[in-house]
Amino acid sequence: MAGSTFGNKFQITTWGESHGKALGVVIDGCPAGLPLTEADIQQYLNRRRPGFSLFSTPRKESDTVEILSGIFEGKTTGTPISMLVKNTSQHSGDYSEIASYYRPGHADYTYDEKYGFRDYRGGGRSSGRETIGRVAAGAIAAKLLGMLGISFTTYVASVGTVKINRAHFDASYIAKNDLNMPDPDSYQAASELLSDVMADNDSIGSSVECIIHGMPAGIGEPVFDKLDASLAKAIMSIGAVKAVEIGDGTEVSENRGSYDNDRFIMQDGRITKKSNHAGGILGGISDGSDILLKAHFKATPSIASRQQTVNREKENIEVSIKGRHDPIIGPRAVVVVEAMAALAILDLLIDNMSSRVDSLIEFYKK
Repeated sequence: MAGSTFGNKFQITTWGESHGKALGVVIDGCPAGLPLTEADIQQYLNRRRPGFSLFSTPRKESDTVEILSGIFEGKTTGTPISMLVKNTSQHSGDYSEIASYYRPGHADYTYDEKYGFRDYRGGGRSSGRETIGRVAAGAIAAKLLGMLGISFTTYVASVGTVKINRAHFDASYIAKNDLNMPDPDSYQAASELLSDVMADNDSIGSSVECIIHGMPAGIGEPVFDKLDASLAKAIMSIGAVKAVEIGDGTEVSENRGSYDNDRFIMQDGRITKKSNHAGGILGGISDGSDILLKAHFKATPSIASRQQTVNREKENIEVSIKGRHDPIIGPRAVVVVEAMAALAILDLLIDNMSSRVDSLIEFYKK
């Protein structure tokens, strides 16, 4: 299987299956000298692990990370970093029935068409557990970015038709509720909606917003490796994401240029903008404002309601999906969106070090 590697200079390769012995990631290109412990990684993995919320799958996994290589005396060595998380709560028998048919909304059919074979235990590589490797690598990227003053505020912005009230935005509330929403009133409404959805043996879609603070201007390549294009690829590579928006997103198609154009002004001796409709990116390059991105997640396709599908003998059948599944993807995907954004940004930052000759001279001329 090709396509399990992401990045150019800071490169990651994820491996493993949902019901295999373990999952993990290999990182190549991490600079030497970064202080790093398993605790740095674990705090990110704890944000996505299953079984610790009313609105997540009952599959309980500690998702304990082990660093196998690339660290010596508490610091990165510059060599590949390999990390592993063992699976400890697989119920593979729950999935034996689906070997004979294609689950609606899943990748079963497309995997069979591509490979002529698939791992039906929880979806194999198409399972949400594949994101463990992304989050572990993203934790390292985020730590490096933090040393450069770049940070993230990431949260669930909507659950079905329930949207956050930005007038009541409270970043400190995100970690205090099991939907990772920044607004208590919207959280209450979303909880009630989700309870109704779960009672109907159904699932529902959601959206996740990520605000990236402290980005310097000038990051991103102006043609194919635009910052927004790189972020879009990173976020769209997450399973169940069906759309990505930057800044005002789809609203720009309704607006006039006189509104959409962000006015430049001088403030405190530096160039800034009066608004941020562009989401911090102009011409594929960061402009120094906060970067605003939004990911839209479809509803979890595995539901207990009866659904029509087709089996491998090409017969029409009805199914009810067994197993343990999240009724909503967004809350546990918050940290995945953040991790992929961090990986994309760090990769472009490292690339950018060779954009100007004066940067090379400053680095090498002692």
